[in-house]
Amino acid sequence: MGGFFSVLKRLYLTAYNWTVFYGWVQVLYFALKTLSESGPEKVYDAVEKPLQWAQTAAVMEILHGLIGLVRSPVSATLPQIGSRLFLTWGILYSFPETRTHLLVSSLVISWSITEIIRYSFFGTKEALGFAPYWLLWLRYSTFLLLYPTGISSEVGLIYIALQYIKRSDKYCIRMPNKWNFSFDYYYASLISLAIYAPGSPHMYTYMLGQRKKALAKSKKE
Repeated sequence: MGGFFSVLKRLYLTAYNWTVFYGWVQVLYFALKTLSESGPEKVYDAVEKPLQWAQTAAVMEILHGLIGLVRSPVSATLPQIGSRLFLTWGILYSFPETRTHLLVSSLVISWSITEIIRYSFFGTKEALGFAPYWLLWLRYSTFLLLYPTGISSEVGLIYIALQYIKRSDKYCIRMPNKWNFSFDYYYASLISLAIYAPGSPHMYTYMLGQRKKALAKSKKE
């Protein structure tokens, strides 16, 4: 019975990784095509649907970690996916004024290249039981450049959105109300922006450690 569930798990994870991989390939293709043909102002419109789908599908990875389907710690997965969902839905979807900025192009290109490599790495590993060294190297090396460009784009877009968030009063809950509770989306966004200051170096250091372990282990094998 254990062998059956092991096979079932591998089949599911293989299908999941390659399906989301395809979503990110679409994001990168449409982003580059639109960027060359129409400019950065049109990139978001071209990638909106596959971006929303591929990024939201990552919520499953939190569940995978919680139920022990994968070994990735939820403590590392949750903040990364949470911040990306915030950008995808809480900023770009919610405030159309941000969508034409050049940072949208650098954001989706950084995200999509990272995820194409990551999902193909795990998809190959689940399907074959191993991944070639070149793919492993890309998985644990491209973040050296793409993480800073992605994070810079995220921070820049949140900062740009602040003026529109403050003006719109969207997602705010004002007193008085029956719950006796208030919420200000503007200040919540400011807090999320402030978290990047300690959070980004911490995640970068964590990934450097993961890179060292993965490449060292590969050389021993």
